[in-house]
Formats: sequence, C-alpha cells, structure tokens
Amino acid sequence: MDETLQALIDKAAKQVDGVKTRAEFEAFKARFVGPAGELTAAMKRIATLPKEEKPAFGKRINEAKQALESLFDDCLRAISRDELAARIGPPVDVTLPAPGDPHPGSLHPLTQVRDEICRIFRQIGFSVAEGPEVETEYFCFDALNTPADHPARDLQDTYYFPESAKFGNISKNGTERNLLRTHTSSVQIRTMLKEEPPVRIISPGRCFRRDTADATHSANFHQVEGLCVDKNVSVKDLKALLDYFIKSLLGADARTRFRPHFFPYTEPSFEVDFASSHLAKVGSKWIEIAGCGMVHPSVFESVGYDPETYSGYAFGMGIERIAMILHGVDDIRYFYQNDHRFLKQFA
Repeated sequence: MDETLQALIDKAAKQVDGVKTRAEFEAFKARFVGPAGELTAAMKRIATLPKEEKPAFGKRINEAKQALESLFDDCLRAISRDELAARIGPPVDVTLPAPGDPHPGSLHPLTQVRDEICRIFRQIGFSVAEGPEVETEYFCFDALNTPADHPARDLQDTYYFPESAKFGNISKNGTERNLLRTHTSSVQIRTMLKEEPPVRIISPGRCFRRDTADATHSANFHQVEGLCVDKNVSVKDLKALLDYFIKSLLGADARTRFRPHFFPYTEPSFEVDFASSHLAKVGSKWIEIAGCGMVHPSVFESVGYDPETYSGYAFGMGIERIAMILHGVDDIRYFYQNDHRFLKQFA
C-alpha cells in the first residue's frame, strides 16, 4: 500500500479512541471520507497518474477504504454499546428482593411436594426419569397392555391430536396417532426400551385427561409413578417400599393397606389406602392415595424383557392429591389460580 495511504490508516487508528459520541464520530468520519476528507483527496490523485499505474493505485485505495470502514464500524458499535448502557443504568443485583415487596418468591406447593417425593425415593436408590408430554398410543396404551376398546382410550377421556399432527413420536409398531399423555407410565416404557434390568426409577410429570374441573378433578394434573424391575421382585417388596414412603412422607404412625383392583399393566393390582392419626382431616380414616401392582408379563414382552427371568412392581399417585392431604386443601383449583394470598402460605 502507498506510504501516504498507510500513514492515513495509522492516523485514523490513533484518533479513533478519542471518539465517544455520535457527533464526534460523524466529524471523525468526515475528516477521512467526507467531501474534503484525506482519503477523498488521495482518490483524486488517480486522475493524474499514468494509465498503467491506475489499476494498482485503485486497488490500494480500495484496501485503504476497507480498513477505514472497519475502524468506523468498530467505533460505531462501541458508541452504541455505551449509549445502551447509559439508558439501562447500573447493573441490577437480581438476587435482591423487589423494592417494597416484603414477600420473596418461593417454590409452588406442588413443586415442593414433588421435590419431597423425589427426595424420599432417591434415598433408597431410585433415579428420576422424564419423558415427553405429547405421546403416541404405543407408549401410552399399547405397550402397557391396554386394549383398543379400553375406556381410557375413548375420545371423551383422552386428548388426541389430529391425525395430520406430527410431533416426532414414532411408535414401535409404526402408529403415529398423537395424544397428550394420560399418565407418566409412558416414561416407564421409554426407560425399559433403553435400559436393561435392573431398573429403579420414578417419573414425575404433568398429565392430561378430559375431566370436568371441580374441587377434586382437573384436566391438567401431576403424577409421580415408580418402577422397579429385577430378579425375584415380589409383592412383599412393593408393600415394604410403599410403607417406607408413606411413613417418610406422612409420619411414623402412618399405616397402609392394599385393596384388590384392576389395571391392565399390572397383575395382581391394588389400590393403596393410608391412615395417619396426626393429620387432623384424615386421622384414623382410610384414604386412597395410590395405585400399584406387579408389572404384567405382557408389558415385559413388549419391551424385550424376559418375564420368566425378571419381575417388577409399578405404582402411581397424584401429586395434587398428596399436596391436598398434607396441607388440608379442599379444592384442587386453588393450585392453579395463582392467588398470592394462597401461595404465600407455602413460602
């Protein structure tokens, strides 16, 4: 590059640090590329050069122009950042409580209960597994031994998506009928398809059913389900686990009992009741709290486990129901109304 042009670039590089405002920037830029600017004057020299020197000189002019434009761009970005910082003001410490608000935020009561349930099960070797809320019929029903004519699969009980909706869920048997999961048992299937026994997981998450909202029902709710698969797992192990869980959650005097029931994915199946004298609204009265059973052999076959070698148990319970029992809440809708008067009680 011509020495004069290089000197011009060096001069601009030294002066640019002193440019702090847009007005200064415009004046600075004009000194070099304005109508009377130094680079503009250098460009006019091209008319006085011999024809054979013009291409090389024109190339050097373009290189000098590009170098100046890069300086101008960096300078303008720095000015813009300074202007934005001045408008925003000094940094805010987001960990401080809001001015004038004596009530700092806290976890939602359902989150608190979910975390406590997970803590109890983690202590005895269970890991937490999660899965998608949009599922296919395979993961939600077919793999769980739920026949096509089961009432849970009716349109009036389950939220289905249009057949054309694609969410990337392709089931093992090829179906792509999508729905909002009705339970987190689908996570058990996904886990068993990925992992070999032994398996010990809990799967908390949001579920959806076509329920009419009232004091004890909601179309949107939360469940936590558990699965244990290994050799020689028995009903005795299931009862011992749920006894431990209920006592850890509700107190050492809590008692549990099993009642025969039916679930398509467990055999035998049970409803779980509890009683606890220290809970004023429960006392010695038996209250249903969960469902459980031994995993059905058909479920093991659908995920490639040998039911002659492995056995297992599964259980599930509603997080809202547990929260209502623990805190004496008599209407499930309170958890979703975002009423600060209600929520601050759990801070």
